[in-house]
Amino acid sequence: MSRKRNSVTDQIKNFILRNDLRPGDLMPTESEICATLNVSRSSVREAIRTLAALDIVEVRHGYGTYVGNLSLAPLVEGLVFRGVLSPEDNFAALREVVEVREALDLAMAGPIVTALTGQNDEQLRALVGTMVDKATRNEAFPEEDLAFHTRLLSYLDNALVGQLVAAFWEVNTVVYPLLGLAPAADMDETAKAHGTMLDAAEAGRIDDYKQAVIDHYLPLRRALQKANARRAEK
Repeated sequence: MSRKRNSVTDQIKNFILRNDLRPGDLMPTESEICATLNVSRSSVREAIRTLAALDIVEVRHGYGTYVGNLSLAPLVEGLVFRGVLSPEDNFAALREVVEVREALDLAMAGPIVTALTGQNDEQLRALVGTMVDKATRNEAFPEEDLAFHTRLLSYLDNALVGQLVAAFWEVNTVVYPLLGLAPAADMDETAKAHGTMLDAAEAGRIDDYKQAVIDHYLPLRRALQKANARRAEK
């Protein structure tokens, strides 16, 4: 039963590839898929449910089944669940997410600095200003934070990196309050680090940019360490 289900799922994916279908394209009807693949209706329905959960297809009731957006939403959902399933694990899951985010930022440092050297990105500068202003009022700035990193990565010819960064950022943002963690007390450091990153990138200083990336995550790391210590004392 399981092998047959997986086989039908794979056959539908192969059908999408063979026919060069793209996100938003209408899929054949359930009956047409059954006839084309020579499989039962129940097998097709089960396979479609699996593919819909992975955002490979999208079922629009009353309209049909379409090729999905192929987003990283399933990855985000899985990581969020993993992050809150066992909070007694000393926040290891969230720490791992932070480490992956930092690793991605550092890995992209060279291309980003190369792309921004000599630039004067007013949009990025405005986002930094808003973050610093909000930090002085002890206000969080998640929207500006994501917009800053999204804008940085838009300079690269690598859409997947941007999607991964956004996915891990979302996991971080969702899981943090679900675990009862308060915003970092020293988030002004994070806000200012964004400005240092921008200054270094536009000046072509790769080492300074990398250090600013590391400094950008320090308040979050400290907050997690403090929460971990408090949990250990209980």
